[in-house]
Amino acid sequence: MPLRPYQIDVANAIQASITGQHGHTFTVMMARQMGKNELSAHLEAWLLVGHAQKGGTIVKAAPTYRPQIANSMLRLEACLRRPKLAALAEQLGGWKRSGHIVRLGEASVVFFSAEPGANVMGATASLLLEVDEAQHVDGEKFTRDFRPMASSTNATTVLYGTAWRSDTLLEEQKRRNQEEEAASGERRHFQFDWTAGAAVNPAYERFVASEIARRGRDHPLIRTQYFLEPIGSGGGFFSDEQRSLLRGTHPRQAEPVGPVDVVDALAQDDDPAPYYVAGVDVAGAAEAAPDILLRAASPRKDSTVVGIAEVSPSTDGSLPHARLVHLYWWTGRPLHEQCDRLIQLLRDVWHCQKIVVDASGLGADLAMRLQRACGRSVVEPFTFSAQSKSRLAFHLVTHVNAARLQMWAEPDGVPSAEAAEFWKEVELARAVVRSEGQLGFDVHEAQGHGDFVIMLALVAWAAREVRPAPGHAILPPVPWRASSGLR
Repeated sequence: MPLRPYQIDVANAIQASITGQHGHTFTVMMARQMGKNELSAHLEAWLLVGHAQKGGTIVKAAPTYRPQIANSMLRLEACLRRPKLAALAEQLGGWKRSGHIVRLGEASVVFFSAEPGANVMGATASLLLEVDEAQHVDGEKFTRDFRPMASSTNATTVLYGTAWRSDTLLEEQKRRNQEEEAASGERRHFQFDWTAGAAVNPAYERFVASEIARRGRDHPLIRTQYFLEPIGSGGGFFSDEQRSLLRGTHPRQAEPVGPVDVVDALAQDDDPAPYYVAGVDVAGAAEAAPDILLRAASPRKDSTVVGIAEVSPSTDGSLPHARLVHLYWWTGRPLHEQCDRLIQLLRDVWHCQKIVVDASGLGADLAMRLQRACGRSVVEPFTFSAQSKSRLAFHLVTHVNAARLQMWAEPDGVPSAEAAEFWKEVELARAVVRSEGQLGFDVHEAQGHGDFVIMLALVAWAAREVRPAPGHAILPPVPWRASSGLR
């Protein structure tokens, strides 16, 4: 299993530190699918064979046992099964796996989960200490539980991963390594973005180029996993380019444009007709006062924001084109009043064929009542958690980068109150990145609220490659008439 040139450069540096007992700490960042795990398996196999008779231990950690540690063990075993290496291993007594340990003679690799609650005490990394996906490993956990494993033997340490947040364990060690490099001239940090893999693998080049074209250069996954650019903690969620992509040229609509006969729309299979979806971010009641006074309060009261988008279904499998055409902005209204108004607007006026409602906290009851009025196939309650908001955030960025999610253009460039607040929050929204690989967004509480950004994300979710709902889910059944031609 020959290594590529960039992998060999890393392997040679780590090998020199191990054989010279220098105890260096290396950081290795490679774009996805460029072979950092393959490199790790080669190093482990080399050490097992070289120390099968005299003994020694490698410690390998990863953020989770499954799938990351399980996959690391499988890669090492695949390496040990290669014909020439398998024959050599057999001469040395053969390798075997026992739980989380792979042994060859007197040498072993011990695999640990680096999850915060994992008990990993007692092991000694006499040959090598490795941490996979180090950008998702808690720095305190590493310092307290894993770093001491290399202390008594001054073992070499390698942190592998890709970019994520600017304050992760991997990024912090990378900065220390670059300072050491500047002082000593010896390379401690190795970083290869996707272009290094593309230079030696045309298939990889085609794949990543298509991903960049599909998701956009500024998509968090593209930036972190292929260009190895960290997302600054608290940085802007939307770039200047993304805000530009959000600006549409279509007008605002006070009501649906064109026919809303769902039966007719569904019949047009060759050229699907546009339909309407809604995203609803829910806020509760406040003191009795007009919306405009509550919005002017400092700080402004939390608001319910309803976005209506006209969706043009895609015919090529790409994301549908969703155009925001109307917004409703309510502050301080009782929930029962909001619910009655939502039913009237979303069901009877706009005939929305997909409605995604914030069902966290106060929104749970409202979402349930909307389901009863509009149909379960139409109303999708969305409960916020770190995991679900991350999915929502990634989908929102993908939709924006594809230039298929856009806000209406105001006549003469003079924004309405709703449009002005929308663009204000879009500009103020900041990225919230977590070490578990989760992405979020918010507006700092000192600057206001993120109601409009949440609404935008829910609209994008409602528009995601969803076929229009059956007509009977929106419109009451029409009695059959012989003259109508309906069957």
